[in-house]
Amino acid sequence: MPAKKQTEEQKILAMKPEHYMNTQQQAFFRQRLEQEKQALLLHIAELKQGLQGGDNHGDEADKALREEELRLLFRQIDRESRLLPKIDAALTRLRNGEYGYCLESGDPIGLPRLLLRPTAELSIDAKAAQEIRELGYRK
Repeated sequence: MPAKKQTEEQKILAMKPEHYMNTQQQAFFRQRLEQEKQALLLHIAELKQGLQGGDNHGDEADKALREEELRLLFRQIDRESRLLPKIDAALTRLRNGEYGYCLESGDPIGLPRLLLRPTAELSIDAKAAQEIRELGYRK
């Protein structure tokens, strides 16, 4: 991680709790989300290029290997494509002044959690409760 980015994160983390989601923090997360979105779009485009290449000629092992490569590429494209709406939703919450607050409780999600997962919608407590509920549904 570049020193400048680390310093910016340290500045954000050093702010007083009463300054949570001030304009500087909002600008920081807006920039981070936009950068993640652009990087993700670029990576998806690169993955799609990988779908174009390849040769259908060769023996059965070569064809099976290419099919496995394609399956993995499709899986990765699908997984990364599902992250785009989460980034867009986070950017919308930023515009609406709702970013950084739990969708269930309204409590602050917390800067350390947002630095790790800028698309987080739930506080750690709400996320843990959700996972427990989901585990109960599966049983």
